[in-house]
Amino acid sequence: MKIGLAYDLRADYLAAGYTEEETAEFDRADTIDALESALVSLGYQTDRIGHVRHLMARLAAGDRWDMVFNIAEGMHGIGREAQVPAMLDAYEIPYTFSDPLVMTLTLHKGMTKHVLRDAGVSTTDFTVVEGPQDVRRVAFGPPYFIKPVAEGTGKGVTPDSIVRRRDDLGAACRNLRVAFDQPVLVEPFLSGREFTVGLVGTGADARVLGTMEVLLLKHAEPNVYSYVNKERCEELVSYRLVRPQEDAVVARAEAVAMEAWRVLGCRDAGRVDLRCDTQQDPMFMEVNPLAGLHPQHSDLPILCNLLGIAYVDLIEQIMRSALKRVRQQAGKKGGQAFARRGGA
Repeated sequence: MKIGLAYDLRADYLAAGYTEEETAEFDRADTIDALESALVSLGYQTDRIGHVRHLMARLAAGDRWDMVFNIAEGMHGIGREAQVPAMLDAYEIPYTFSDPLVMTLTLHKGMTKHVLRDAGVSTTDFTVVEGPQDVRRVAFGPPYFIKPVAEGTGKGVTPDSIVRRRDDLGAACRNLRVAFDQPVLVEPFLSGREFTVGLVGTGADARVLGTMEVLLLKHAEPNVYSYVNKERCEELVSYRLVRPQEDAVVARAEAVAMEAWRVLGCRDAGRVDLRCDTQQDPMFMEVNPLAGLHPQHSDLPILCNLLGIAYVDLIEQIMRSALKRVRQQAGKKGGQAFARRGGA
């Protein structure tokens, strides 16, 4: 089975003049090497495609794949994570992870919280600030937590993201809007425990892999799982495996994560980040349906390492979920489309 690899290589964008922070979500070369090695060891034939423009050129040249393992984040626009999935949908080529709707929705943290709040999933109050008039609409008191509405990897998150006085909120939001050229999400600052829940599967087949607690070390930027802390996690962060049968708060966190995953329609694998309020109730913060896959540096593989799940086994579970979806869809269509692509 021929698997194309769609990805954004960080080194390519750095060479083109983009900054370290602008390229923070993109992949290192050793991530692609590890992913390809895992797929090959599972018996797949691989073909490196690269980013969305490379994919466009390859499709125009007539190249096709039985499936694309998609980890391309995209560079521009609120729909940047949806670009590769949308293009593959147009050519009826199956791919791993979520569809264009989910990718676009979940990149916008405010829209994600609107959907989940309406569905009754535990999340904090919030306001999306696009201008000074929106600051006046913030109906809850300080301390606040602010971040760009559509970034990942902790981009825009620093100790200054905690705003302790209402009088300072307008200026803080203005500075962040200017820096990232996008609206700002304002939430109450949650001072409790922080968890990352890993999930695999889709819909009714989805299950929790496990949960780790994020613990900031002495020299880390305080109180926030920031861009700096994430980039230097090996020296600034400790990750502790926690189990629901031993900790009722973890059990509640996993229940919230699973509910959010299914409500949003996320597929195959990813993670949900939660933080507790003063009552130790876990609150949904954000979901990553396109989680990083560096074997040692990315949160989902770090969690798998703590669980004793080998990297190749994680990739196998992702492929198993994606193949099951594709076969089920092919069955609904009489199997013709998947058969034309040579799927087994």
